[in-house]
Amino acid sequence: MKTILILLSNPKDSVQLRLGEEIREIKAALKQSKNRDQFEIVSESAVRVQELRRTLLEYKPTIVHFSGHGAGSDGLILENDAGESQYVSSDALGKLFKQFQQQVQCVILNACYSEKQALAIHQYIDCVIGMNQAVGDEAAIHFSTAFYEALGVGKAYDECFNFACNSIDLEGIPESDTPQIRYRHRHYISDIQESQQAQNTDNSSSQPMSEKPVNQSMNFSGGTFSKVQLGQAGRDLTQTQKFNSDNPEKQLTVTEVVTLIQKIEAIFRNSDLPEKQQEKALNYLENAQEAVQEDEPDKSYAAKSLQKANKLLQDTDLLVELRTQLEPLYTQLEPWLEVEAQTLSNS
Repeated sequence: MKTILILLSNPKDSVQLRLGEEIREIKAALKQSKNRDQFEIVSESAVRVQELRRTLLEYKPTIVHFSGHGAGSDGLILENDAGESQYVSSDALGKLFKQFQQQVQCVILNACYSEKQALAIHQYIDCVIGMNQAVGDEAAIHFSTAFYEALGVGKAYDECFNFACNSIDLEGIPESDTPQIRYRHRHYISDIQESQQAQNTDNSSSQPMSEKPVNQSMNFSGGTFSKVQLGQAGRDLTQTQKFNSDNPEKQLTVTEVVTLIQKIEAIFRNSDLPEKQQEKALNYLENAQEAVQEDEPDKSYAAKSLQKANKLLQDTDLLVELRTQLEPLYTQLEPWLEVEAQTLSNS
């Protein structure tokens, strides 16, 4: 069971928020989900600094959800003993969550201008969501509700985030670009996914050898991924290993891979991509670098992050302009990523 710790802070000297409505919607979203028995919600209101420490120690949450006020570089706003605003710095929050990095998987800061705190926490926590500007009550509530609706059916954190942002769009609220996610894919999975995988493993082991599914890999082609069956005409794991061993010049070190991604990042940074799309693209490329530098590099997640960044160029027609710069870099990454990274000219 995953414990979700919801922390509410609305000091009496600050603008009053609809926090009670938000927590009711979160509880309703999970209560109505088919996997409701796999989650426990614990909430604390009028949170002071000492309660922030205590609740993390006491409840050992998997997900920490903060709703309240943020003040950008000044920090998050909790309450002091008099119920008035007390600022908690980004650095202090980062150091606090460092002590819980083996326990907490996701932190949501549903507060205005909380992206700086999200960045500090993301040094130690794999998934952190913050807001890059002021966020209204309506957008905040719809975001939270949809996020936990998706979580309740077993979606991964990044999928929950995308679903939640889309819910803001569906309501016609022009704030879907306000939430920002910092996400490192790890090897932990949700209890729901674990149960499903165990069932699939049992079913697979009972099949005759000839009926087991063939291996699949991801095929990169102009900003889209498609599944490609691997047989005699494809590249299965043994073929990939042979390809690498027969072509030592193609084997890249982690440092070389990161350098290539940084070169891609520089192209995006110097492009005419609109500011919001550029920020998203650079976030995807940062995620790709972090996935590459893990103890066990997550090549699939790195490839998907590159694809998402590339798709942003494609949507603005800048891909044609930058193709000649990007193609050689993606081609060099192909053997290491172990995907069929076809040239961008096929988009």
